[in-house]
Amino acid sequence: MGRGRLEAGAGRKAEWIMKRTGIVTDSHSGIEKEEADRLGIYVLPMPFYIDGSCYYEGVTIGREEFFQKLEAGAQVQTSQPSPAEVMGVWDQALSEYEEILYMPISSGLSGSYGTARVLAEEEPYQGRVYPVDHGQVATPLHQMILDALEMIKKGYSAVKIREILEKARDRMMIFICVETLEYLKRGGRITPAAAALGTVLQIKPVLKLEVGKLDSYKKCHGFLKARRTAIEAMKQLIETKFQAAYQAGALRLFAASSADEEETEGWIAEIKRIFPGMEVMCDDLSLGVSCHTGPGALGIGCSVCPEFEDAEE
Repeated sequence: MGRGRLEAGAGRKAEWIMKRTGIVTDSHSGIEKEEADRLGIYVLPMPFYIDGSCYYEGVTIGREEFFQKLEAGAQVQTSQPSPAEVMGVWDQALSEYEEILYMPISSGLSGSYGTARVLAEEEPYQGRVYPVDHGQVATPLHQMILDALEMIKKGYSAVKIREILEKARDRMMIFICVETLEYLKRGGRITPAAAALGTVLQIKPVLKLEVGKLDSYKKCHGFLKARRTAIEAMKQLIETKFQAAYQAGALRLFAASSADEEETEGWIAEIKRIFPGMEVMCDDLSLGVSCHTGPGALGIGCSVCPEFEDAEE
């Protein structure tokens, strides 16, 4: 039985009260079990293969072991949950909620959303499960889930919330500074020759994650230059595309990291110094993203509150 609540009237048998709208996401959101339990949401662990063996993020492998294997040269391939795994979590959630929003990793990075959309058209999920094509991953997805929970508290239906979230899908950006070219080479994003030359020249790329698509932004000489480039790119975005949201207090600032704790804390402090007065929400980059960036990556991102209405749009 789900985690709903029991209510009993005087002299009457206790009745199971089903709550209206719930949320299911996946581990690319950065939401760990303790927070998920506190929020009352379900998190589907993402599978991936290491040297041919299947692992589930946060369940059968943790971050430390993952990076040990990655740095030792293991072959890592990302994957997506099977339909049976997806439906299993949906069934759990639907034992507690009348309807659910399914918010997996962005459709631009995985086929999870496409699979879910097909499954949601079948019984018993039709009209009860609403996959959201939100365009988010990592900390912006984490924040969007928190926004969705606030809308649930306001009494919005799953259909209404999905409409709001999908309308806001392009109002985000993440810049990721990559410390090594090795994992971009392994993933086929750059050639071995380019990786070798870039390593000699101390080239550190800055990647751009926009509406769930990971692309190259700039190549920098040295990691310090890459960090400065990412922050400057964010400043320009805030002063242009997201200026109205920033002035209205509707812009959120994020950090993300696959680096160690000391490096991550220093990165957050640097962001706060450049953007005084703004709170910075930080998550570890998911293992699925980290297998492309490698250890030591640092990200800065932002997104606009989904309910913010820009008069110029």
